[in-house]
Amino acid sequence: MATTVVLVLEALGVAFVNWVLGLAVRHQDMSLGGLDPDAMAVGSWIAGGVLALFLLLCAFLTARVAVRQEPASLAGRIVLIVCAVVHGVLGAVVVGLVGWLAFAALMVVLGLLVGTLLLYAPEPAEGARGGAGGTGGSPTPPPPAAPPAAPPGAPLPSAGP
Repeated sequence: MATTVVLVLEALGVAFVNWVLGLAVRHQDMSLGGLDPDAMAVGSWIAGGVLALFLLLCAFLTARVAVRQEPASLAGRIVLIVCAVVHGVLGAVVVGLVGWLAFAALMVVLGLLVGTLLLYAPEPAEGARGGAGGTGGSPTPPPPAAPPAAPPGAPLPSAGP
């Protein structure tokens, strides 16, 4: 549940920061390369809303995993993996732009997501374990049975002509 709480707080923080950025652009009549300030403000609000909704979806998935005590579906695991990758990439970018504290915060969220994915990983099916090669599929067939032993004193079978 800690992952859920952190993701909800992060979604609220992202939405708030993008809302403030949009207001700042609109009120200051800032322009970037001749773009309309209103378009930039709306773009900031839409981007913040989409990212916040994505984080809320991830929070919902982690809450469902925590309540049910079973792994997420394949689609849910893919969404959580994408969220973890986004946090890793943002952490690499943020360390240079914002600082080490922001990097540490993103790495905490990344660790919580990876922990959720690993603690609730689905168990492999019995037939999917495979042999020593670990390739999965059907189990390795048993070795062929040895031919019956010849009685004492009988000639040995030859292997060739």
